[in-house]
Amino acid sequence: MWAIVAGARLIVLLIALVAMFPLQWLGLRFHWPIARSLPVLFHRLALWALNIRLRVSGTAPHDVPSLVLSNHCSWIDILVLGSLRPLSFVAKSEVAGWPGVGFLARMQRTIFIERENKRATGEVAGMMARRLSRGELIVLFAEGTTSDGNRVLPFRASLVGAARMALMDHSLDHIALQPLTIAYTALNGLPVTRRDRPELCWYGDMELAPHLVGVLKGGPIDVAVHWGKPIPFDAHTDRKRAAINARETVRVALTRFNRRRASETAAP
Repeated sequence: MWAIVAGARLIVLLIALVAMFPLQWLGLRFHWPIARSLPVLFHRLALWALNIRLRVSGTAPHDVPSLVLSNHCSWIDILVLGSLRPLSFVAKSEVAGWPGVGFLARMQRTIFIERENKRATGEVAGMMARRLSRGELIVLFAEGTTSDGNRVLPFRASLVGAARMALMDHSLDHIALQPLTIAYTALNGLPVTRRDRPELCWYGDMELAPHLVGVLKGGPIDVAVHWGKPIPFDAHTDRKRAAINARETVRVALTRFNRRRASETAAP
């Protein structure tokens, strides 16, 4: 039965994608505002298709150029964050070549980076700075990889330099570093346990297709997103210290979510 329901939802999502693509392509080509809002609609449909339920807390960035620093657990994170508001992601260059995924990433104006190429990192920082100066919201998965969702890996500070570049080259007074926490809280109505992690979080050498099938079979998924308190960033801010502070904000929020799930699991 799950296959019929999931198949029907995916067909609806595919039809929506085919219908949206020409308009999105034109919007990107001619810089129409709709090119920023269409991906939000698509990601919301994707959450519906995959039976993912979202709860958001905290205060999202408002009227301030912001670089979002988030933890990263799964490919599902892209759908979750993309459904919130117009934004762009920074992704490793390999993603551009993934079948289907690379196409969708380009349609959302994803910024691709070769992490081992220092020159490319500088060019990407410059692109991020230009977009920040225009008031766009950029999401950086600052751990540089995915994890199992039980902890937050150290945040890499290299691309936080884009915030300083935006201040120096584009006459901005300040930028906000916006910590954001993603937590997978329930699966099929029950609190997530450590045993459930591989079904939700995509990390290590997991294959994408089997993981997608597992998500479709697993029942409703509840995801919590928390916007932390913005960290002011100006020309005198130490980017490494700012990255550490952002990571600590995310770590505290994730710990709170995990403890809540543990108490719910232990409850009679």
